[in-house]
Amino acid sequence: MAGPIEAGADALVMDAADHVATAIRDIAAGQTVQYVVQGVRLSLVAEEAVPFGHKIAITDIPQGEKVRKYGEVIGRATTAIPKGRHVHVHNKI
Repeated sequence: MAGPIEAGADALVMDAADHVATAIRDIAAGQTVQYVVQGVRLSLVAEEAVPFGHKIAITDIPQGEKVRKYGEVIGRATTAIPKGRHVHVHNKI
């Protein structure tokens, strides 16, 4: 499971196998998002707005791919989801 929330992190990744991070603040399109995976601080640019509590893709997710959060499958991508895009019911089931 995840460790402590890192100072300056904008999103949380729960497991190294995850495709998504959970926003811990509202994120605007074009903003740099910082997150930590296994102690390594990473960042990406949000391609669209992501509301607090919603998910952002931290890797490209091909159409049909099983989407992982908490190291578990939480759905399947109904369309290709590029890194930095909002992941929600509009693009996963």
